[in-house]
Amino acid sequence: MKESVLLDVGTGELEVIVFLVNNNRYCINVLKAREIIQLNDVRPSTDSSQNILGITNVRDKVMTVIDLSYILDKKPTEVTNKKMALVCEFNRKQVMFAVDSIEGIRRVKWSDITKPDQLLRGSLSVGNILTEEGILLMLDFEKIITDISKEENPYIRGQKEIVKKSERTSKKIYMADDSKTIRTLLQSVLESAGYTNIHSFDNGQEVLDALSKLKQEQGAGFKKEVDLLITDIEMPILDGHTVTRRIKEDNILCELPVIIFSSLISDELYHKGEAVGADAQISKPSIHELVDAVDRLVFK
Repeated sequence: MKESVLLDVGTGELEVIVFLVNNNRYCINVLKAREIIQLNDVRPSTDSSQNILGITNVRDKVMTVIDLSYILDKKPTEVTNKKMALVCEFNRKQVMFAVDSIEGIRRVKWSDITKPDQLLRGSLSVGNILTEEGILLMLDFEKIITDISKEENPYIRGQKEIVKKSERTSKKIYMADDSKTIRTLLQSVLESAGYTNIHSFDNGQEVLDALSKLKQEQGAGFKKEVDLLITDIEMPILDGHTVTRRIKEDNILCELPVIIFSSLISDELYHKGEAVGADAQISKPSIHELVDAVDRLVFK
């Protein structure tokens, strides 16, 4: 799908695709969906997992179809000519998510997305949006993919190849990501590299508040407490682009190196991170590249 023309960098707004599964409304960031297609001709795969609906041919490319109905409600999807699919890319692989229908695209503010109650849909939601039609859940698609393909998890696989260096232990890293699964995996990777002093946050506002408090208490000396920030882009309340912009516009906090680590990093969207002053932008799940970027920025 084409990049939205409505959104300027760091404005705190985004567009989401609203879709229905079993009469419940969910959404995904427009920038995470490559396209929307009608779902048909799905054939069973050799995978025994009920999370996988099957495989299908999209313009001579075989794609795996993930059954959101089963994942969310334990109800297997019956493929009909009315079903739709979201084509997305995660971990550098394109996959399809089967949904009942597409409601449309709507514009929302990150500040309108609240942290989910863990009793509501477990941990598969990274945010709730209150609308006139009811609650709209933003799903944690990275967690869904990670849970399905645990044996091929790039974080775990790459972690085994990272060399630990003792000089990294003295560096203090802040990390912001709304997905608990990704925070846990990423922290494990960084600790394997030797970065053991990590403070994690689950949204941009929390990390910005923590940095502002350090600035208020210590002024330019705040860097004694933090050497670098790694931030996702998609987060409730305050997104990573806005966090980065506010840090870089501050006459004291601007000295803090910021790495944007997100599945939304692409050739087409790279300029957004540049516009807000990010020191590096790494596409998930390139953990070796991430560790190299951290080394370069904290030891320069």
